[in-house]
Amino acid sequence: MDSESLKIFCAVASELSVTQAAVRLARAPSNVTTRIQRLEAEMGAELFVRTGKRMALSTAGDRFLDYAKRLLALEEEARHVVSGGADGGALRMGSMESTAASRLPAVLANYHVRFPETRLDLITAPSRQLMEHVRSGLLDCAFVALPKAANDLSSLGEMGLCSRVIWHEELCLLLPANEAGCTRISDLRTRALAAFPRGCTYRGIAETLLSVSNKTEWKIMEMASYHAMVACVAAGSCTTLLPRSVLALAAVPETLVTLPAGRVETTLIWRQGFDVPSFQNLLSQLP
Repeated sequence: MDSESLKIFCAVASELSVTQAAVRLARAPSNVTTRIQRLEAEMGAELFVRTGKRMALSTAGDRFLDYAKRLLALEEEARHVVSGGADGGALRMGSMESTAASRLPAVLANYHVRFPETRLDLITAPSRQLMEHVRSGLLDCAFVALPKAANDLSSLGEMGLCSRVIWHEELCLLLPANEAGCTRISDLRTRALAAFPRGCTYRGIAETLLSVSNKTEWKIMEMASYHAMVACVAAGSCTTLLPRSVLALAAVPETLVTLPAGRVETTLIWRQGFDVPSFQNLLSQLP
């Protein structure tokens, strides 16, 4: 099993097409097919399920994909460390949607100006998922809002993670116009909450503030972006919780109501012992 075979496997897994993967890798399709067959023979398992012209990852292939990505990332990390950062390297970052929208653009723009040779990869996801990705090595670091259960150094240490608080966010509940007279959370009449899927720390905070688990009439509307959440609040169908830094970026109608909902820390987490130049360069860009 060599790095080229792993790269080919990851490309085919992404495209689910030998032809498209071959174009992406600038290789002949026959070469890609041969390398996949050799890898399957070496692993002793079929990595893809082939039905006519269609391909899908097998159960074994799905399990192997994470390992392949981590092995390739470890190889790149080793090269980057040994060269002292001369090759630029790469940094695989994760972030909450709110931080990516309101905090990271300026940070990453400055990073790119100072270190143009480094490739920055960014994905967004709920905090719980990001923590698991960092712990398992799929991400190098992530900006998260830690749940209370993981908000102390001993808990993070047990997960093999280090942390540094970067920003303090003021949270608020955004209410529809028909809640204009509402000045306390206990007076809220709306019984629908727009939120990200489970694993989002902000969703957990909102559910606690609103006592959602104790009131069966509450409906949770799962959404993929703050833009959609704000639009649904404006339509009068729900409430949502978000940082004021995100609210400042949205074109929010003046008729909507906001209530203070506390403060939360945005924390950068990374694996213990992860000390590559590209990551140290990121730390130097942060407040």
